[in-house]
Amino acid sequence: MAKLIVGLGNPGKEYAKTRHNVGFWCVDHIARMLGTTSFKEKWQAKVAESVIGGERVYFMMPMTYMNDSGRAVGEAVHFLKQSDFENDLLVVYDDLDLPVGNIRLRAKGSAGGHNGMKSIIQAIGSSDFPRIRIGIGRPPFDITVRDFVLSGFGKSERELIDDAVERAAKAAVAACQEPFAIVMNVFNSQA
Repeated sequence: MAKLIVGLGNPGKEYAKTRHNVGFWCVDHIARMLGTTSFKEKWQAKVAESVIGGERVYFMMPMTYMNDSGRAVGEAVHFLKQSDFENDLLVVYDDLDLPVGNIRLRAKGSAGGHNGMKSIIQAIGSSDFPRIRIGIGRPPFDITVRDFVLSGFGKSERELIDDAVERAAKAAVAACQEPFAIVMNVFNSQA
């Protein structure tokens, strides 16, 4: 059995540096940490693989656009014959309700209004899988949520978000080696 770590975002250069793509940044960071930088096209996604703690792990960035992430994740889960989502699937994504630079790990839960997560939950028929949320902050009153998530980070926010992405990547790797409850306790206490 293999594990799957999914980072959510939107494909294309125009979205590469936006708030909505911090999930992609995290998966990219994990791949660099493990020296696995060669991504291939597979399951409607960019996918790299490595071995952590003797177990095969796939790192995935869906290329289906955020709101349709479930198509790619569903295809991967089906191919890998995953059914134990609580132990074999981990999703990393942006969260408006967390301050910039905070991360929060949860063992399961609702989509919380995040369209990428709604798509995944619908595609696999379960919300019982771990996730790592990376805080991107709330938009100012004069900017729509859509425009905000598709904007970049300010200079003062960049250091905070880079640190959050690194912590999220370390948490994801740790989750491949330890029970998620233990990883959650360690990384949630660092907020």
